[in-house]
Amino acid sequence: MSDAAIPANELLHLLSRLSYRRGSFRLASGKTSDFYVDVKQTVYTAAGAALIGRMICDLLARRSIDLVGGMALGAIPLVDATLNEAARRGWALDGFFVRKDVKEHGTAAKLDGRFDATKRIAILEDVVTTGESTVRAIDAVEAAGGRISCVIVVVDREEDGGIRNIARHCGDVVSLATKSGIRHAAGEA
Repeated sequence: MSDAAIPANELLHLLSRLSYRRGSFRLASGKTSDFYVDVKQTVYTAAGAALIGRMICDLLARRSIDLVGGMALGAIPLVDATLNEAARRGWALDGFFVRKDVKEHGTAAKLDGRFDATKRIAILEDVVTTGESTVRAIDAVEAAGGRISCVIVVVDREEDGGIRNIARHCGDVVSLATKSGIRHAAGEA
């Protein structure tokens, strides 16, 4: 087993234990699914936040990224975990999030946090099914003059062409875990 596989296996086991549920669930896309992966259940633990932050920072280091963000609410804990790991490493990294609706008070911002269109930007996403949420984040960043360098997804549900849909907007898309990997870690065939 390679050193890179160790964190991936740890993440699969955490996700299968803390985030993966069987049943009948309605997804953001409106479709019904027999399973659900709630990444927040993993990233809102000390072990999960540290591991996800470390894995994302390892990918960012190879891409010279200096700004991370994504759609509220799913990306917010991912951005926080990544910024905490970056601070531990002594990196200058900033974060932002994309609001679903324009803020109606204060600055009336659609992009909130430390957004800077001149930086190399990575979009973070918790779970991808169709990729629509990620594409909305990409569109908002591009409308504000930014350019997406890469997209990092925690869980690819491996359905509805989500990763392919995102790849049409950004060629560098990486997932940390997949539905099949989580199901395998959960002891399912």
